[in-house]
Amino acid sequence: MQPTNPTYTRTFPPPVMEARRWIAGKSFAEDRPLINLSQAAPVDPPPEPLARAMAEALLENPASHLYGPVLGLPDLREELAAQWSAAYGGAVRAAQVAVTAGCNQAFTAAMSTLAGAGDEVILPLPFYFNHKMWLDMEGVRSVHLPTGDDLLPDPAQAAALITDRTRAIVLISPNNPAGVEYPPALLRAFLELARSRGLALILDETYRDFHSRAGAPHDLFTDPDWHDTLIHLYSFSKAYRLTGHRVGALMASEARLAEVEKFLDTVAICAPQVGQIGALWGMRNLGRWLAGERREILARRDVLSAGFQRLPGWQLLGCGAYFAYARHPFAKPSDAVAREMVEAAALLTLPGTMFGPSRAEGGTGQAEATLRIAFANADAAGLEEVVRRLAALDL
Repeated sequence: MQPTNPTYTRTFPPPVMEARRWIAGKSFAEDRPLINLSQAAPVDPPPEPLARAMAEALLENPASHLYGPVLGLPDLREELAAQWSAAYGGAVRAAQVAVTAGCNQAFTAAMSTLAGAGDEVILPLPFYFNHKMWLDMEGVRSVHLPTGDDLLPDPAQAAALITDRTRAIVLISPNNPAGVEYPPALLRAFLELARSRGLALILDETYRDFHSRAGAPHDLFTDPDWHDTLIHLYSFSKAYRLTGHRVGALMASEARLAEVEKFLDTVAICAPQVGQIGALWGMRNLGRWLAGERREILARRDVLSAGFQRLPGWQLLGCGAYFAYARHPFAKPSDAVAREMVEAAALLTLPGTMFGPSRAEGGTGQAEATLRIAFANADAAGLEEVVRRLAALDL
């Protein structure tokens, strides 16, 4: 038998793929079709003008079929730097921007330059499962930072977890899986904590385009030395419906990107050219359309928030961007509840046990008590139906 890297066998299978197996081969009544709330990815294609621009690039731009610069197309890096500088009121230079094959690759690239086997990284609970999986597979120890019912991490508690092996703190805002938006002052406190201890602060803002705040979600880029501590991650998948084209971004110091370039060159060489062309076209032409997408997502958030107020026994802990995170009322762990909801309510959600340790693994019990509801692909009427089905649920 061929050998297997033991760090891979220690981590869990991809959660979304696991959930898909729960519905494989099942049929659902026509009057109660399955509502799939498991994956945080738009299922609609990109707007037709964007798709047309990408098609034209394929047909008319020979360079779209070739390798591109490892750190991304220069025009896209320039556009990201300019728009981020304007949006955040700070200074980001193109040389501090890398384009990656999706935001997951941005995370793995950054983390690979920061931590190796035996090192530690602080992850607030609930965590994003792909972050945890990568750390497991690299032999890096995930140090869990518990959160209460507000799901906001505490910098003082994080400080108590730092050891001489700690290399980074990872934050996601708006949060996946919880939907919670971290207040600007909280993000600033984490930046100062990381800086004072010589750590990196990785801030994943995949869902920044759906933030509810007017103006910038934080002021970290206004710090002239932001790049000595902050590593910022972004995704084009959600904003422009480019999930299959794999385009993300990473912003950090030039010295960090010199190391990131080594990782990217050995893994994918460059992000897909057509996806980058589409991302650039979207940034230059779809500002008004994206603002409309944001309003729609926030309206769906409001529908679900109002619906949960009518659900006895349920507690909505977080709701924002693409996600609601709720405490269920049943005397069963969330993995059992999520599975049974497929048959009992034709609802597919992900259990909290996919986002944090169980009690047997040293957890507080939060994982067994919670579910993630990814609502970006359910309209207002669909979310009202979700609430009706939850109200009727008896497990």
